[in-house]
Amino acid sequence: MLTNDLIAKIRRIEITTRKLVNDSFAGEYHSVFKGRGMEFVEVRQYHPGEDERTIDWNVTARTGEPHVKSYAEERELTVMLVVDASRSGEFGTRNRFKRELAAELAAVMSFAATTNNDKVGLLIFTDRVELLIPPRKGRSHVLRMVRDLLVFEPEGTGTDIRLALDTINVLLKRRSIVFVISDFLAEPDSYRQALFATSRRHDVVAFDLDDPMER
Repeated sequence: MLTNDLIAKIRRIEITTRKLVNDSFAGEYHSVFKGRGMEFVEVRQYHPGEDERTIDWNVTARTGEPHVKSYAEERELTVMLVVDASRSGEFGTRNRFKRELAAELAAVMSFAATTNNDKVGLLIFTDRVELLIPPRKGRSHVLRMVRDLLVFEPEGTGTDIRLALDTINVLLKRRSIVFVISDFLAEPDSYRQALFATSRRHDVVAFDLDDPMER
């Protein structure tokens, strides 16, 4: 249920994260996370000074005039947020719970992706897959995910990072960006192999949430 307090919190997160994205993060996101490659656009006449390596020799031979292949960067990416909602997220001694920090981090990544017209999806997990929202575009889609991150009540209490990553590996058919947001309070041997497998197929970035009291 959307209470006034929740609406205000979602709005605050949107304003804060959008300012951060617009001021400093969007450009870094664009430069770090490239598109899937170069997409062929057309064959056109060669202009003096262009790279001769792009000449299409078949068309050139057929027409008697030099032609080149034109390409454009295929920018669209798919971003998947993999967020830990286990019981340890209900802890925090510095202004907010870890669960709220996870929502804010996810919002920054989501709005940065939206700014670049990329698709964003969400997987919330504990010791099971709690919620799966397929990747889509748009502000309303991002706001729905932020809302779900703040209000979703998981059934599980433990942490199964391996299961979450295995699910991602089945779900995502093309190379994507995977943000794993967790406090990683699980035995590393239980998810190390799955993390390695995911990182071979996708660009994986892990956010390790912790609190000074836990140290």
